[in-house]
Amino acid sequence: MNEALDCWNDEGGAQFLAQTAGYDAEGLAQNERRLLECLGVAVVGLWRELPTAVQRALFQYAVRDQASDAAELKAQIARFLHDHAGQQTRSPG
Repeated sequence: MNEALDCWNDEGGAQFLAQTAGYDAEGLAQNERRLLECLGVAVVGLWRELPTAVQRALFQYAVRDQASDAAELKAQIARFLHDHAGQQTRSPG
């Protein structure tokens, strides 16, 4: 389990998170938003197979810049993952 996270970190994963801390999805083109949507569907579909450390890292990254409503966002994400994680879902399109 930790081997996957260690491998990811060795390949620059932790550095990537630090570099993209200011990532703004609002400025993306429609096709880029579609790519993010597809990645999101994939992550949710594989959520239960991901190592716990990776789940935690993704969860924390998702709420990193949401100081004003972080608690509510965490609760919404947790409910969504509880309801949808591991399901066969298709992204619209």
